[in-house]
Amino acid sequence: MAASLLAVHTDITKLDVDAIVNAANNSLLGGGGVDGAIHRAAGPELLAECRTLGGCATGEAKMTRGYRLPARHVIHTVGPVWHGGRSGEPELLASCYRRSLELALAHRLKSIAFPAISCGAYGYPLEEAIPIAIGTVRRFERLDALDRVLFACAQRDVLAAYDRVLAETS
Repeated sequence: MAASLLAVHTDITKLDVDAIVNAANNSLLGGGGVDGAIHRAAGPELLAECRTLGGCATGEAKMTRGYRLPARHVIHTVGPVWHGGRSGEPELLASCYRRSLELALAHRLKSIAFPAISCGAYGYPLEEAIPIAIGTVRRFERLDALDRVLFACAQRDVLAAYDRVLAETS
């Protein structure tokens, strides 16, 4: 049976799941938005471990411990900056979700929570990003190995957009 997919209005740093996904920058050394919030909540140990990873390419993902977070792990992925959609952004965004799920499976994790990758400072339009996020997760061939996939939405309008796409594609 495939994992349950659910959008929730929450602060991703408060979720008690096996892994939360960090919408990171290429350095993995913290930044604004979700990235900064995760680094602050996890504590300085997260930054120390991230310094050992050598950064991360756009569309790829790397995993660390969760430290002071309720989540046991953080999967850091680097989404694309929006340049109008003609510079490979859809493929790179889909890769972020796929690579994160592959890491979760490789480490036998059962629950994962995603933010709206690239939709903040990187400017990816929500109405284009959400169908990619949900479609990529739904098409993931080993989705049955997971129990729960959450889409953590900090704002109610983002939650409404996820709920709309989930309902349309169920």
